[in-house]
Amino acid sequence: MDLEQKSIKRIKLASEMSLQHYGKPLVCTYSGGKDSDVMLELFKRSGVPFEVHNSHTTVDAPPTVYHIRKRFGELEDMGIKAAIEMPKYKGKRVSMWTLIPQKGMPPSRLMRYCCQILKETGCANRFIGTGVRWDESTARTERQAYETISKVKADKITATDEIMLMNDNLEKRKMTEHCMQKNKMVVNPIIDWEHRDIWEYIRSERIEYNPLYDHGYSRVGCIGCPMASKGRWKQFADFPTYQRAYIRAFDKMLEYLQVNCKKNPPRWKNGYEVFLWWMEDKNIEGQMDLIEDGFIQ
Repeated sequence: MDLEQKSIKRIKLASEMSLQHYGKPLVCTYSGGKDSDVMLELFKRSGVPFEVHNSHTTVDAPPTVYHIRKRFGELEDMGIKAAIEMPKYKGKRVSMWTLIPQKGMPPSRLMRYCCQILKETGCANRFIGTGVRWDESTARTERQAYETISKVKADKITATDEIMLMNDNLEKRKMTEHCMQKNKMVVNPIIDWEHRDIWEYIRSERIEYNPLYDHGYSRVGCIGCPMASKGRWKQFADFPTYQRAYIRAFDKMLEYLQVNCKKNPPRWKNGYEVFLWWMEDKNIEGQMDLIEDGFIQ
C-alpha cells in the first residue's frame, strides 16, 4: 500500500471513530506549513466529513497568516467548516506579547509554555488529525499513528495501525476507545512520511504551499521559536517588527519581576539585554539564572 492510501485509510478509521464516540466530524488541524497542506489534501481525498482548525499563535509570519486565510476561504467556499481560534489564558484573550510578562520569563526549549497556551488548547473533546511525522525529530519517533492526549501522562494511550485496524475485541483498542471518552484523541496520518515524500507529493499533485519555503525557510512556525535555533536570526532580519515586539514584551516582563520579585530582582538592564541572552545565551554581566533564582511559574 502506498503512503497516500495508507494515510487515507488512517483518516477513514479515525473519522468512523470520531462520529461514533464524539458524534462530531474529525478535525484536521492546520498550521499553514507544508505538512498541513499535504494532510489537508489527504483529508479532502478521503471523502470523510471533516472540519479544519487553526490555532492563531499571534507570532506566525505574515505570509503564513495570509496563506492560512486564503486556504480557509477556499474551504468555506467548498462548504467545509474552517475555524481560526484566538488563544486565551486564564479566561482572557492573550498574545505572545502579553503572555511573556504574565509568565515572568522568556519561552525556551525547556519551558515551552507558549506552545501549551497558544497552540494546544483547542479542540477539546474532539478527535483531531495532526501533521506529526517521525522524520521531524528524535523525540517524535516515540509517537504513534493513534494517540490520546491526557493531562495525566499515565492515562496516555498510543496505538499502531495494526492494533487499530484489527478486530474490536483487542484489549488495546478497547483501552483506546475507553480513553477517548474523557480525552482528546489524535490520528497522525502522515507519521511515516519522510521529508522527501512531502515535497514529492506537493509537486506531483500541484499543491499550493506557503511561499516562505521559496525564500530560504525550512520551517514556517512561530517567529522566534527557540526550537528554530540559528534560523531565528533570519526570521528577525526578514520580520524586524517581531524583534521589536519581543523586546517590548521583555521590558514589560522586567517591570513585572521588579514588582513581584523584590527580594531577588532581575539584573538585566532592559528588554534588549534579555533578547540577546535569549537569542545567543550570552552572559550579560550580573544576569540572573531563571531556574536557580526561582522565577519559573
